[in-house]
Amino acid sequence: MKLEVLLSVMNLNKKDLDKMNITSKCTVINQCGENKKEKYKNFNIYSYGELGTANSRNRGLEHITEDIILLCDDDVVYNKDYEKIVLEEFKKNLEADMIIFNVINTYRKKRINKKNKRLHIYNSLNYAAYNVAFRKKSLGNIRMNTMFGPAAKYKSGGDDTLFIVDFLKNKLRIYSSSKIIGKIISNESTWFKGYNEKFFFDKGALYTAISKKYRHILMLQHLTRHKEILGNLDFFKAYRLMLKGSKEYLKDKEVKK
Repeated sequence: MKLEVLLSVMNLNKKDLDKMNITSKCTVINQCGENKKEKYKNFNIYSYGELGTANSRNRGLEHITEDIILLCDDDVVYNKDYEKIVLEEFKKNLEADMIIFNVINTYRKKRINKKNKRLHIYNSLNYAAYNVAFRKKSLGNIRMNTMFGPAAKYKSGGDDTLFIVDFLKNKLRIYSSSKIIGKIISNESTWFKGYNEKFFFDKGALYTAISKKYRHILMLQHLTRHKEILGNLDFFKAYRLMLKGSKEYLKDKEVKK
């Protein structure tokens, strides 16, 4: 069993790769102004002219070859034993199609796994792509949703969430791990600009993509559990913004078919 890191970057500076402590094989998707392939140490670098993290990772999924794939952003620095930790966790849990690891994020609060357990829809929605490792053989036709992400119409980090949800929808098994494999060194998000009207609009779209049937329950539970994020918006205005995002997403999805 071998590990491969799938790294998404923009306008790559190869020297930055050395700072990330990636010692395993790594496929790099570099979004820039040209199309080419090159080799640098243990990195296979594929450059493309398109934008969007979902597009980037989908490109990467075309090139990966190893048994276990670890998703990565360019602001991650791995612990020196990350490869050993990830492979051992998959060897211990042969049922796991995906395992969610801890990557310490100091600039934005993210869920920390305190124990190893099976995850379901209700407790798997607050993870980023850099937490995710999965078996290549489990991937099948699952891909990132290109309607979501920092360069897409709907921001909200939804491409990461929907990738995880699609594993669950395909009856694959996801587990959390309490192990820490790295940290984030960036001090800001590429998409999060505060709890403004756009945030709630995009959340409405995201919850609809997760489940059209249960979208209203998902939206209402989010607003009920996180009243502190409403700011100057009242509950019902935030909900109306979510409904607007939901309606527009369904319209866009129909057009895309």
